[in-house]
Amino acid sequence: MASRKTRVSWLRSLWHGLDLGLRRALPGRCGFCLAPAERDRPWCTACFEALPWNLPACPSCAEPQPPGSLAGKRCGHCLSRPPAFVRSRAPLRYQGEVAQLMQRFKFHASPRAGTVLLELFELGQGQQALAWPEALIPVPLHPKRARERGFDQADWLARRLAARHGLRLYRTQRRHNTPSQRGLDRSERFGNLRDAFVIPGALPERVALLDDVMTTGATLDALARACLAAGAREVEAWAVARTPL
Repeated sequence: MASRKTRVSWLRSLWHGLDLGLRRALPGRCGFCLAPAERDRPWCTACFEALPWNLPACPSCAEPQPPGSLAGKRCGHCLSRPPAFVRSRAPLRYQGEVAQLMQRFKFHASPRAGTVLLELFELGQGQQALAWPEALIPVPLHPKRARERGFDQADWLARRLAARHGLRLYRTQRRHNTPSQRGLDRSERFGNLRDAFVIPGALPERVALLDDVMTTGATLDALARACLAAGAREVEAWAVARTPL
């Protein structure tokens, strides 16, 4: 176990060094292909136009919908089991270049990848949506998992987003170290997270939850229910990308 942690720490340090070296050696380069970037943007025009934007999508859970679907129409999952949050905002789909960039950010703690993803998220949200919440809450990792991974990607995004837009940052706690959601079907994912979160203290009325990737929305739904129990009146679910199901 100790040797594995040492190896992971060494690889993360190596990645940080390479990432920092690239940013210093290649200023003004696209975060996807390293071609010359647009002015004041960390991407080039060609890569930006090829991104998998999440349109059309269900307004409740942001599940990607087939081309030609009616905009603003709820998906079947949300009609049969409405989520605890009032709406979701996930501007990108988790596929192609976005998935590769997310993996570099999430599993290698790449600040360059995180910066590109954060700017794409802000662009996809718009100023009105970003100004809506009175509180921003990152989806928390259990402390044991956070120690093992050494990096909390949702907290990294939330701290920067809150600082940029003057949002109040709140933190919650995972009550249980829940098993991984990988390999679970939709109903198992929701059951796995029942009563998983605890909110220390009261919340304001409008709350936005933030995660890096949204799959079924089970994690955000469980956290939204905890927020409503802690005094929130409306909860939005935010994610940088949504996994096509």
